[in-house]
Parts: sequence; C-alpha cells; structure tokens
Amino acid sequence: MAEEKAAPQPEAPTPPGKPEKGERPSKKKEEKPEEPKAPRAPKKLEGVKEDFRYIVRMANTDLDGTRAVAYSLTAIPGVGIRVSEAIADLTGVPRAERLGNLSEEQTDKIEATLGNLGEAFPPWMVNRPKDWESGLDLHVVGSDVEVRLRDDINLMKMIRSYKGVRHETGQKVRGQRTRSNGRTGLTVGVTKKAALAAAQAKKAEEGGKKEEKKEERKPAAKEEKKV
Repeated sequence: MAEEKAAPQPEAPTPPGKPEKGERPSKKKEEKPEEPKAPRAPKKLEGVKEDFRYIVRMANTDLDGTRAVAYSLTAIPGVGIRVSEAIADLTGVPRAERLGNLSEEQTDKIEATLGNLGEAFPPWMVNRPKDWESGLDLHVVGSDVEVRLRDDINLMKMIRSYKGVRHETGQKVRGQRTRSNGRTGLTVGVTKKAALAAAQAKKAEEGGKKEEKKEERKPAAKEEKKV
C-alpha cells in the first residue's frame, strides 16, 4: 500500500507586530484648545446714576461703591459702623445711599471729615484720647492705626515696662493665664511628674560624672607624691 501523504497543517496566523515606542497609537483624542472666556460684565444695579463709580478711593483705601455709605466706610481701618454713621450725619449724606452715587464734592467732604474726627467727636468716642505726644484727643484712621500701634509697642520695649517685656518675650500681655493656654515650642504636653523625673535623672548623671573625675584625680596625685 502506498504511504498516506500527511495532510498539510494550516498555518497559524502571524501575531500582529508590536508598534515601536515612538509610534504608539495615541488613545486620547486630540483636544481642541479652549477659547478664553470674555470677562463677565458687572451686574446692573437698580437706582444707579450715569456717573456711578464702582470703586471709590478714600483714606488710601479702595471702597466698594455698590454698598451703602454706612457699611462701605467700615472698610477703612479705624472706622466702625457707629463712626461711619456719625460721619454720614456730620456730612449730611444719607446713610442708605450707595457710595458710588455720591458726587465728588460729597466724597471730598467725607474725606475731610475723616481727617478731623478728633475735633468733631466727643472725647469718649475717639480711639486715641490724650495722645502722649500732643496731649490731644485724636481719632486715628487708615494706615496711621498700624503706625501708631507699632510706635507704642516700641516705646514700651524701650522704657522696659512690664507690657514691653512681655511683648519682647512673646508672652501674654493683658494678664491671661499661661499655664494651660498659649504654650509654644517644647513646653507643650509637659507634666509635673515627667519634669521631676527628668530633673532627677539629670542630677544623677551629673553626680556620676563628678565621682569619675575625683577617682581620676586621686591616682595622678599619688604619682606626683612618689616623684
């Protein structure tokens, strides 16, 4: 019998070649760059004049013109709600009127009143009565508040008063408790028992060192005597 011919085996499909490192297909879709959005226009306010000012510069401070006069002036350092209401009454400006609706004459009048509050207010209402330099009742406003405060602290440090020393050391100045509050640095979490144990251990170490030094000195002294 003739030998049976072996049936040809089907060829296995060749695996797809791996793409090279530089030619990897990008899975992410190409994102289009977003166009910059136009800035939003300010909201239209009701009861606003044509020459309305959104920002009013006064006492080296930018004030919000959309707020009422009584509340907008409180952004100035040294001016609270009571002081701002008193200023509005002194200048004849309605408290509820928006600051941006005021004319330049009215804002100039308010600024002039701000610089002369020590004479316009009673002594119990000013924030700096009997100034130590001039002896006058002054009401400090704007950047002068921080300057005067820094000068006062430096004076207390210079004359070495109790408050000045406390300012220098960074401790509480106005008589607060310091045992449990205001702790900083390594003092946090220290108990009395732990502090006593640490002190005793330190004393024991110092005593041991002294004894070792004495023992070292004794043989040296004996050798000197022999010589």
